[in-house]
Amino acid sequence: MPTAPQQNSYTIWTPPFIPITHWQSPHFHAYFPSGHSFPSLLGDMLSSGISCVAFSWSSSPASTELETIVMNWLGKMIGLPETFLAGEDSLGGGVILGSASESVLMPLLAAKMKMIRKQQELNPDLDQYDILPKLVAYSTDQSHSCVAKAAMISSVRMRVLPTDERNALRGDTLIEAMKEDRKKGLIPTFVCATLGTTDCLVFDPISEIGPVCKDANVWLHFDAAYAGCAFICPEFRYLLNGIEYASSFNASPQKLLRVNLNLAAMWVRDKRDMTGAINVDQPIIQQDHQGLVENYRHWQIPFGRRFRSLKLWFVLRMFGVEKLQEHIRYQVKLAKEFEALVLADPRFMIEAEVILGLVCFRLKGPNEQTKELIDKIMKSGKIYMTGTYVKGKFLLRFVVCPATTDSSHILYAWQVIQDCAEGISINDG
Repeated sequence: MPTAPQQNSYTIWTPPFIPITHWQSPHFHAYFPSGHSFPSLLGDMLSSGISCVAFSWSSSPASTELETIVMNWLGKMIGLPETFLAGEDSLGGGVILGSASESVLMPLLAAKMKMIRKQQELNPDLDQYDILPKLVAYSTDQSHSCVAKAAMISSVRMRVLPTDERNALRGDTLIEAMKEDRKKGLIPTFVCATLGTTDCLVFDPISEIGPVCKDANVWLHFDAAYAGCAFICPEFRYLLNGIEYASSFNASPQKLLRVNLNLAAMWVRDKRDMTGAINVDQPIIQQDHQGLVENYRHWQIPFGRRFRSLKLWFVLRMFGVEKLQEHIRYQVKLAKEFEALVLADPRFMIEAEVILGLVCFRLKGPNEQTKELIDKIMKSGKIYMTGTYVKGKFLLRFVVCPATTDSSHILYAWQVIQDCAEGISINDG
């Protein structure tokens, strides 16, 4: 085992070296991008230097107010309705959290407590523990694992709904599920739909799901962790049509906007639902401005919080909207280049529409052939990719990740894949 360095020693590593997966390598094509840029690092360094614990406005007014400002900026860039933005005439607002997982958990907790209070108004003799077992939330077989984890933490029953042949949730499926659950005496409470699923980047149709949730008076959350920030480009904003039906929405600038970990953005239509869900105050943190200013500790599980808005502010100010749009469009262009290479090879097939920076493909034939291919790719050590199962099919996921990736890296990756495919018996019968 490595030993701790002695005082005044400049030794960083003591053999054996601990390996690191280089997420910023242009040969990294796994998972989703991890943002990275000089202005973001600068903002992070400044935040660490200031080292404030921004649990309330009075503990750090600058942190609180800058967060409100940059979340409004980003919300406007994405194209969110004014009702999701902070303002004198709005109940909405945004918050910076640590991850998309938190950004799904907090709306579920808010929806849970909102429904419990509503049921208590109708039945004053019931306490929350009488009502909780009847609440039901909905996700799909393509939802991220964080949705299931949020249900575990919140103790809300989660029903996983099947998706259609395109792997999207349909409105009719949701209607039928709610009808069935009401017949059982359950109370539909929360729906988590996805704009850009993890496995193959499918977008659930807002125009179908939104009216269903509105008619049922059910909280509708949209998880757009990877794809959400792509909506700063007008050509992708059609995927956001109908977002006014949502109760909350999350996106992760730490994926597409060149902001380094960790920084996830979440907006809510009525912040009173959010701040009232887990609001616990102590006398030591009471302030003169109580109720008049934002206290972001009520929007999250932890008490303390970093000055994260600095790095988002630095990135937005130093790059500007146009440069960030160029970055996203270039990543999509590279993904389209890779798609064209796959389509030109008769051994392979594309398994999902290429909209942003993810290409899902496979060898024609049984799953074993594609699994053999990913094993050979990873053993080569030349590029990093991942595979996944979608409804029984094993797919390869090729993602354009670091900002340093260019066409030469796409060609190199494809050559590695072709070389590894040599010798694999292709049986597409």
